[in-house]
Amino acid sequence: MSLTVSNSWNPLGSESVQSRVATRPAKLGDKWKEYQGSNNWEGLLDPLDDDLRSEILRYGEFVEAAYHCFEFDTSSPDYATCRHSRNSMMSQCGLGGSGYRMTRNLRATCGVRLPRWIERAPRWVSTQSSWIGYVAVCNDREEIARLGRRDVVISYRGTATCLEWIENLRATLTCLHGHMGPKDGSPMVESGFLSLYTSQTATCPSLRDTVKEEVKRILQSYSDEPLSITIVGHSLGAALATLTAYDITTTFDNPPLVTVVSFGGPRVGNRSFRSQLDKSGTKILRIVNSDDLITKVPGFVIDNNDMADGKPVQVAGLPSWLQKHVEDTRWVYADVGRELRLSSRESPYLSKGNIATCHDLKTYLHLINGFVSSKCPFRATAKRVLERRHEEEQLQFK
Repeated sequence: MSLTVSNSWNPLGSESVQSRVATRPAKLGDKWKEYQGSNNWEGLLDPLDDDLRSEILRYGEFVEAAYHCFEFDTSSPDYATCRHSRNSMMSQCGLGGSGYRMTRNLRATCGVRLPRWIERAPRWVSTQSSWIGYVAVCNDREEIARLGRRDVVISYRGTATCLEWIENLRATLTCLHGHMGPKDGSPMVESGFLSLYTSQTATCPSLRDTVKEEVKRILQSYSDEPLSITIVGHSLGAALATLTAYDITTTFDNPPLVTVVSFGGPRVGNRSFRSQLDKSGTKILRIVNSDDLITKVPGFVIDNNDMADGKPVQVAGLPSWLQKHVEDTRWVYADVGRELRLSSRESPYLSKGNIATCHDLKTYLHLINGFVSSKCPFRATAKRVLERRHEEEQLQFK
């Protein structure tokens, strides 16, 4: 789910992600699990730890690469594919020095039954399967030493094709495979996201099967060393990252630490789904721009105070007489993971009120680089805050 497919806009002009990182990459060593969320990022988010900031921006580069490599040109015979070969992709998208090697292309398939007339429409309208991202494995000894483990990245872009938009609009909750329905407290997720994750064609396996096959291969190849799986995505890609994490942690026995870094993601599932994610050990850092509408859809929101299963559902903004009815609907969602909340309004460099800009991935990376803490939400204001404190201290001495 993405309001823009263009990556030409940048709130900091031509500045690259690498130049936005405020500090040089630190050696994480034995603390790498903390930065991957083993303690739910306690003490690292407010104020934002500089080493964690660098890691988030670094993972943002992998998502930018997924956009950069996608063929957006609808007139091209290669529309909706990856513009580069597997061997050259990382270098072509600016990640040649990252220490990672791309190991698998990933495709998502729309599961909506299309009308017959669609066959006469332009190819870009009816493209059912499209390149959605990739898997990359860190294979550089120095980077492995810095990270404290071998890291596997699964990266997803946001919405780009016509049929992906159609799937986004299928916003009612549906049961995960093997579960019954809303009344038995089963985990449920957004219908369109699950369709893109599990649908397949005669020539294209599902995203789910492709990811599981590649993860199985990687786990077998590196079973004798510390390993992490980091799943990153923006918008629709953030939703698919959450589904992928759930699938990995519930499919494989004794999986490594699985972490999701989610940029501008919509809601994905109900509170039972959230509970299952928590029980599986999946760690999710959900980065939200308060001014981004996509993070507020779809469906209703579970009240933030309702964190435990078995409690009555409290839907924000609804009167009590509607609560029972709401419990039985397929529109009650719950936010997942640990939230890092930012705001476009705090940046002096961003135009206010631009919906597309608020959702753009580059906006998120810009805000992450500038964020200090909830008391000082943007680096550009830090000097003014310090000056004000100094003035207050001077007044106290007088």
